Amino acid sequence: MHFFQGFRFSFRAAVLLSALLNFSCSVDESTWRQKVDDPKHLHLTMKAITDRIVFDIFSPPVASRIYAYSSVAAYEAGRHADSTLISLSGQLTNMPPMPQPEPGKIYSFPLAAVQALYKTGRTLIFSEDVFEQYYLEMEKDLKASGIPDDVWDRSVKYGNEVSEAVIKWSASDNYKQTRSFPKYTILKDPGTWKPTPPAYMDAVEPHWNKIRTLLLDSAGQFKPAPPESFSTEKGSAFYNLALEVLETRKNLSEEQKEIASFWDCNPFMMNVNGHVMFANKKISPGGHWINITSQVCTKENLSTARSAEAYVWSSVALFEAFISCWDEKYRSRLIRPETYINTYIDEDWTPWLQTPPFPEHTSGHSTISGATAEVLTSLFGDGYAFTDSTEREFAIPNRSFKSFRQAAEEAAVSRFYGGIHYRPANEVGLRSGREIGGFILSRLKTRGDAATAYKKP
Repeated sequence: MHFFQGFRFSFRAAVLLSALLNFSCSVDESTWRQKVDDPKHLHLTMKAITDRIVFDIFSPPVASRIYAYSSVAAYEAGRHADSTLISLSGQLTNMPPMPQPEPGKIYSFPLAAVQALYKTGRTLIFSEDVFEQYYLEMEKDLKASGIPDDVWDRSVKYGNEVSEAVIKWSASDNYKQTRSFPKYTILKDPGTWKPTPPAYMDAVEPHWNKIRTLLLDSAGQFKPAPPESFSTEKGSAFYNLALEVLETRKNLSEEQKEIASFWDCNPFMMNVNGHVMFANKKISPGGHWINITSQVCTKENLSTARSAEAYVWSSVALFEAFISCWDEKYRSRLIRPETYINTYIDEDWTPWLQTPPFPEHTSGHSTISGATAEVLTSLFGDGYAFTDSTEREFAIPNRSFKSFRQAAEEAAVSRFYGGIHYRPANEVGLRSGREIGGFILSRLKTRGDAATAYKKP
């Protein structure tokens, strides 16, 4: 009798102990997953990539390439955390099947996404050592969460595998070949682009239209309307466009100056003081929209997988828009307002912003803003209000917008206020960007049947 009583006691104790152990394990996993799966790690890593892009002074088109491949890698590694998300393989040009996780094994796919983002970004930037220091600090923080070693190793390994596959795919996009192509040749034609002060830099990325597109069938698929015919005759349409830039610059309101400065996004602004020249580094125009994407994802409290999805949409739009825009820039090779005004109207005139080193038509800011605003509008809705704090680190106040399209319109007109574009370059560029964005929405799928309709999880 005492034996059975003791047996029942021991059995109950064992059951209780087992339940307690299972509960303990469940709490432990919940705890480390909550910390490791926090989407802030993805956003901080993307910001670290942006900081390296600024430090390394990548041109806007090249920056868009870094964002695109890094975002694709993060998405492909992290999408397995959300069963509604589908692969981009077979959708983006020549993108092969991606490595798959091992069935039945435990992963932290958000960790894999961060690892893939880090690894890909690190490969595409220059200042790897500085970027690695950021990673080591993040790694230390994540490991302190208590994540099991085998889950950590497996997730990191998977992120690396995806990154390696994306990097291998990126190597065939003709980027490396364009590094050895000849520089742009300055033409004698008076209506064509010439280097501008103060640095008189060479034309940036004259062969960017030879980079492989991700969704467009070619760089010239969305060929924008050509610029106004060049003329130096007073009263001509082209002369009046230049005169409009001059007069607007002379009469800028404080609001217009703030708008121009907010969207300046000049990665390499030269300052001249006597014989001394030095540069101020700032975020690229593509980086500005990537940062907007980050802010909106954070505002909506999106998961790592859904945030990676948003980055993919934004970065693909940026990448395609830059290729299309640069194709037109070096087709029309139009003279900048600063050069025209100094030559034919007022030799002492200067723009509010520093003229960037590439041809006039169309406006890169306008094109990429139009494209990105379209995809973000599809993801988060028309009339989505947000406050953009991107420029705060450059001592420029926040600006609030009623929608992504309103922000794109302001980004476009900012180049006119800045004195670096004739008005049509912005209007035509914005329209072209919207067409590109619409095309991307019709071709790219991240959620199968609901690819272009964002639904809060």
